[in-house]
Amino acid sequence: MILTIVMLGFLLLGAFAWYMEGISSRAPRWIALFAVIFAAGLFASFVLGSGTSFAELKPLVRVPWIPLFNIEYALAIDHLSIILLSLTFMLALICVLVSWQEIKEKAGFYYFNLLATFAGIIGVFTAVDLFLFFFFWEVMLLPMTAIIAIWGHENRHFAAIKFFIFTQVSSLLMLVAIILMAAAHYQQTGQLSFYYSDWLALDLPLEYARWLMLGFFIAFAVKLPSVPVHSWLPDAHTQAPTAGSVLLAGVLLKTGAYGLIRFVIFLFPEASQGFAPLAALLGVVSILYGAKMAFAQQDFKRLVAYSSISHMGFVMLALFSFNTTAYQGAVLTLVAHGLSSGALFSLAGIIYSRIHSRNLADMGGFWSSAPRMGGFTLAFAAAAFGLPGLANFIGEFMSLVGAYQVFPVAAVFAALGLIGSAVYGIVLFQSTFHGPPGDKVEDLSGRELVISGSLLGLLLLFGLFPNMILEYSSAAGEQLALLSQGVSNLTGVTYAH
Repeated sequence: MILTIVMLGFLLLGAFAWYMEGISSRAPRWIALFAVIFAAGLFASFVLGSGTSFAELKPLVRVPWIPLFNIEYALAIDHLSIILLSLTFMLALICVLVSWQEIKEKAGFYYFNLLATFAGIIGVFTAVDLFLFFFFWEVMLLPMTAIIAIWGHENRHFAAIKFFIFTQVSSLLMLVAIILMAAAHYQQTGQLSFYYSDWLALDLPLEYARWLMLGFFIAFAVKLPSVPVHSWLPDAHTQAPTAGSVLLAGVLLKTGAYGLIRFVIFLFPEASQGFAPLAALLGVVSILYGAKMAFAQQDFKRLVAYSSISHMGFVMLALFSFNTTAYQGAVLTLVAHGLSSGALFSLAGIIYSRIHSRNLADMGGFWSSAPRMGGFTLAFAAAAFGLPGLANFIGEFMSLVGAYQVFPVAAVFAALGLIGSAVYGIVLFQSTFHGPPGDKVEDLSGRELVISGSLLGLLLLFGLFPNMILEYSSAAGEQLALLSQGVSNLTGVTYAH
């Protein structure tokens, strides 16, 4: 029940922060900070003190919710959930800290929406009743739309509507697929069920499974995002407040990858392997397109947004390689990208608070007056283009090594994206901190040093000791390999393991 308490705590403390808005202008941010630290502490104590293995899904709670349709309130976690939940709590803390001085109007309502988004994300990463999963998927969407629409920048309403339409339309496709899967379960067993483990036991005709798989795939590809359903992301990132951008890049994109793993690849292994070449192609196109478009941007946040499309292309390619090494690389890339992109968006907000512009043409020469900010920007840009010693390098290297065993040509073209990321990373740093000294900017404050230092510390920690994450993803990687081996025996298609 710990996670249920955490989600209810976020909602109740968010409502309390909203109430306190009219009493004290500072109270909402302190309430939000307490909520995140308390929730993270509860989760950590539960995982570390449980004494059980989470190599496979461990049910936490399963009680009837809507008995008429046999819909349950069912939560479960495994190593993948724990990794992504830990990333969520870390970036939730960063979101509150970067909002500390930025959000001044309707602060209570802002923190209510922020904490409600966190609650929805936790539900997405733990729900194992698919109707409940869809419910949390929608809970996550609504407050995030409000954050962009109310506290965003000049074109915030357009970006919020675009984000909402893309996500909502794809979500409806997923809802149709969920209902059809429940109907298929009823046909085979005579009983309605939306429970994940029950669906794993279904024997679906391949042609039917392909259509159902596509319903889930499109919803998660939009959230990842993948070309050609990516166009909402640059606008949403650019117009969102700093915490909104950190949350979008660091966590919400990861819900798309989580859905691909949990509800596409493992629910529809045979259909997914048949679709794998096309998914790998979409991954490579996303890598190269995102890198090229990032290089062409003059807006700091828009550049980082397009780089996210490129990095998530590596995840798509790795996951559909059905390879243990590639899978572990994908999971590590999710964590590394969440930290590095969150850091770059935080720095974008820090610079914007000083010069009130995101345009690279208005920057330059900042190193002379803000060397600490310049050092952190260089480190985070280096992380984004895969400097050895930082977590991104291990994740993308393993993704490419694993993918090469299955899609060698695709992996070679994907590797070109690493060159592209180095180019736009250096352009970003050079445009901001090099050149003749311009207007002086204030260097990082103590709060901003905590934000930047903690993110860089984690990137170094996971870059130098990647087994801290890899050992938790090995069980699922081996399961994925066994799954693909079983399908290969049926279809005659061979995948490297």
